[in-house]
Amino acid sequence: MRHTGRDRDKKYFRANDQKFKEFQTRIGIHFQNEKLLKQAFTHSSYVNEHRRKPYEDNERLEFLGDAVLELTVSQFLYKKYPMMSEGELTKLRAAVVCEPSLVEFANQLNFGEVVLLGKGEEMTGGRSRPALLADVFEAFIGALYLDKGIETVLSFLEEVVFPKIDAGAFSHVMDFKSQLQELVQRDAAGTLEYKILSETGPAHNREFESLVALNGQELGTGKGRSKKEAEQHAAQMALGKLKAHMEAISKPNDIKSKD
Repeated sequence: MRHTGRDRDKKYFRANDQKFKEFQTRIGIHFQNEKLLKQAFTHSSYVNEHRRKPYEDNERLEFLGDAVLELTVSQFLYKKYPMMSEGELTKLRAAVVCEPSLVEFANQLNFGEVVLLGKGEEMTGGRSRPALLADVFEAFIGALYLDKGIETVLSFLEEVVFPKIDAGAFSHVMDFKSQLQELVQRDAAGTLEYKILSETGPAHNREFESLVALNGQELGTGKGRSKKEAEQHAAQMALGKLKAHMEAISKPNDIKSKD
């Protein structure tokens, strides 16, 4: 009977080891230093309940991950949206790395299932607490950076975070219409016009399709739950086309060589 508690701990720790192995397989990333991975998912409440074990909580990794996340997201946005002002980029980055967004990313990969919590934190719903999940996501980014470097972090974000930006999840803070207007005005290209092409669905779940044209020529179309959102998506498509065209004509030698 004397070793019952110790045996129970061993069984618990083996189960955790298996959980982390399955997690790495699921996300397609295998850590060289699994201690870093476990630390990223170790809440301070767990450390407080296992003082005799050499555990570290994830707070330092969270600090590092916060900085790495800001850098990598900033780099992506800087390259992706060359027409955005510093203020617009800052606003968009803030939306990407805010707590609700980080919680969504963490839930997408079921981070909550892997977190190591103290019994009290577990009983009070810590496994699904937004602030805790956001911290764990940042800590994981910090651990991934230390174990595999910035390129692996970028690859991970390209799978989990950046597609959300491309899909328009943050369109509410991205003013593509203003960017398109500035580009057209800068080059004195003509006049932009937006039209609603269709309006479908029941009153409580409408979907709009918008078209944007330059001097009567279609540049892009987009859909959204409101007319404004549809116009933003249309402007986003138009921006992509215009930027691609501008890049093509800025490389005449490349074009000639293809001919």
